Amino acid sequence: MTAEFPIPDGLAALEARVRQDYAWLDLPAKPWVPETSIAGQAVLDAAIVGGGMAGLALANAMKNLGLRVQVYDQAPAGFEGPWATTARMETLRSPKQLTGPALGFPALTFRAWFESQFGAQAWEELDKIPRLQWMDYLRWYRQVNGIAIANEHEVLDIVPSADHVRLRIRGAQGEFDMLARHVVLATGRAGLGGPSLPDWAQAIASGARAHSSDVMDYAELRGKRVAVIGAGASAMDSAATALENGALGVDLLIRRADIPRVNKGKGLGSPGAVHGTLGLPDEWKWKIRHYIGEQQVPPPRGSVLRVSRHANARFYLDAGVQGAAMDGTQVILQTKRGERRYDFVIFATGFKVDWRSRPEYRTIAPAIRVWGDRFAEPAGQESQELRESPDLGDLFEFQPREPGQMPGLERVHCFCYPATLTHGQVSGDIPAISDGALRLSQGLCRQLFVEDAPIHFERLQAYDEPEVYGDEWAPAQD
Repeated sequence: MTAEFPIPDGLAALEARVRQDYAWLDLPAKPWVPETSIAGQAVLDAAIVGGGMAGLALANAMKNLGLRVQVYDQAPAGFEGPWATTARMETLRSPKQLTGPALGFPALTFRAWFESQFGAQAWEELDKIPRLQWMDYLRWYRQVNGIAIANEHEVLDIVPSADHVRLRIRGAQGEFDMLARHVVLATGRAGLGGPSLPDWAQAIASGARAHSSDVMDYAELRGKRVAVIGAGASAMDSAATALENGALGVDLLIRRADIPRVNKGKGLGSPGAVHGTLGLPDEWKWKIRHYIGEQQVPPPRGSVLRVSRHANARFYLDAGVQGAAMDGTQVILQTKRGERRYDFVIFATGFKVDWRSRPEYRTIAPAIRVWGDRFAEPAGQESQELRESPDLGDLFEFQPREPGQMPGLERVHCFCYPATLTHGQVSGDIPAISDGALRLSQGLCRQLFVEDAPIHFERLQAYDEPEVYGDEWAPAQD
């Protein structure tokens, strides 16, 4: 099924262009993978868990290659991913000209979508892409490409077997099993875990704290004194949203002595890094990701200005929090700069790989190999985030801790942020999402073809469509 969102009239010509491009390129390819079933139940070529930007790009790439694919997402139609739910920035960080999930098709870019409605002059005047406008573009992308997403479907368990994977799913009609030869997790930043919280956060009453990724009504912060832990983009967005909703005051408690100024990750913004990271020795992969993590990504300038224009916003540098306690309904935070009291605390502290927090991974989690299982951290480059990152294969596939453990685990693929250490930034962020989607979809084509080589050879032998009929010439006589 497709999302039912109205398409503005200005897009009619662009949609005709998309259809023409596909026709000229003879896409999508016809299904070619042999249809299989187990105990009478059909087996999909692939299932994708997550219908956000990564899931859409991958589903479209697979569809164009003739694979039968189904996407499952917990959210209602049109609200997949964070853009219209938990994201709170005014605009995207990424430069507007990046092509995102377009897969090399000019007509599928955000720019084409934008200019078809608002014109070239409006594009030139646009600074950054508004967040909700990006969500509108993704809704259109899904619709124009006819991507099938089963919305409001929750994956409960993932059970690999030697030749397929079983997904246990809960939908509106109850629970059911779905079988696929491969399953891809396109589950975003929190992909394999959840919010990262310091241990002392547990001392704060649940009603007096939240993570920046939580769904919450910021209007409830009106008249309250709020602390935001962190200095990244999500910290600024949360602080600004609280201020705009009438918070009495917002303090940003920042561990570092200064806010990061340079986005070091942009220093690797080249096709070389996109296509070459996978081939780096492990030591270089670790060194690069550790360095970027240590330097940290600065918040966008616009996001900081959005906070600082409020007189009741305060930036406390070198104010790392060391502990917390409750005094009635008040939160007491022990910081490096002394004790402070608040009504509410927002943790903008990122995410972590945490299999235990995700019950749908209970079957596969004990068998999955992470980097810490086989790679010795270099001295001075210790990192829990990197240590817990999954140690993936060339097709983003999970690998077992022990040889032969859990046959079929390699049929489950991690196409979300925790894949970054192995593959680089190709599975979650806008700049190279198409490159990652093409890498994985083409690799799955290769693997499916190799697995079915005997069947394809039988098809080759049985193929009998003539191109020459025998009446095109007369045999010469001696």
